[in-house]
Order: sequence, then C-alpha cells, then structure tokens
Amino acid sequence: MTSSAIRRRLLVAAGILATPIARAEPSAWSAMQAGGVAILLRHAVTEPGVGDPPGYRLDDCATQRNLSAEGRAQAARIGRMLRERGVQVDAVLSSRWCRCLDTARLAFPQHAVAPFDALNSFFDDRSAGPGRTRAAFDRIAAIRAPASEAFVTHHVNILALTGEAVGAGEILVVQHVEGRLQVRGRQRL
Repeated sequence: MTSSAIRRRLLVAAGILATPIARAEPSAWSAMQAGGVAILLRHAVTEPGVGDPPGYRLDDCATQRNLSAEGRAQAARIGRMLRERGVQVDAVLSSRWCRCLDTARLAFPQHAVAPFDALNSFFDDRSAGPGRTRAAFDRIAAIRAPASEAFVTHHVNILALTGEAVGAGEILVVQHVEGRLQVRGRQRL
C-alpha cells in the first residue's frame, strides 16, 4: 500500500477526510498574525536517522534520536522569527518525544510547553494514528480567533492531519473551516 493510500485511510478512519483538504491563498505570516489558527511545527533537524533506535523510551532522551546542534539553532531561529513578526501564540502543545519538547522549549521560551499525547508519533504503531489524529483535529477545531496555538509534532502526525508532507522545522498553518482543516500557509524557517 502506498503512503498516500495509508494517509487517506488514516484520515477517513479518523473521520476527518470526507473530501479533499481545502487550500487557501493567504500567506502563512498573514494567517498567523490574524489568529484563530493552529501552527503545526514539525520538530527541528535531528541527528541522522529515521525513527528512533530499538528500545527507545520516552522518559529517557538518551535513548531517542534528538535534535542536532543545527536543529537547536533552527528551533531558536523559528521562535525569534515568529516573535519579530508579531505572531501571538496562546498555548504550546508538544509530543512527548524529546526532539519535539526541545524544539518547543527553544522556539517558545516564554511559554510553558504542555505535552499533548495526540501529538505523539505513531510511526511505529499505525493503529494509534486514527485516535491521535482525531484528538488533535478536535483540539484544532476548538481554536477561536484571536487565539492561536502551536503544535510541535512529527511528520507522520502532520501528514495524517493535512495530507501535506513537511520538512524538519517546517510550519503548516491550519484553520478549522466547516468540518475540515484548511491549510492557510506554509513556512520554512
């Protein structure tokens, strides 16, 4: 089964995708400045590898694939650019993986970072995908302008929510519109 077919099945199973995901034209910056959006941020650049080493544990960062020096600098740069552009963030939610928590803390040092299990990777357990995707979708659906929230997570989670592939440190700005998530912009910093 292709990754596109898997993604579509996850979205359908989570009850999110009934029709193709809508696209809008405003820039990511305009959408973030206006509020009422979720800022989906894939964790910053990591040490080389895919997934995590066998036997990794969420309570022990030494067992996981973590941010590289470049990734730590990238996360700080993301936060600096958001602040310089006047983007207000009301809550910062993160996967429990250390690379996500570290990205969130470096990008949003002025905020308490709240672990949110719906953002945890399901790369190793695809059966967890629909439930996590639905929970993240529901949280995004509850955001109302002028509030905005940042969600620091993994490629697989963002792909399941939006159908969009993202690189390390890339942002997708999404908004809940008429039962769907609308991608309002994309920004790589």
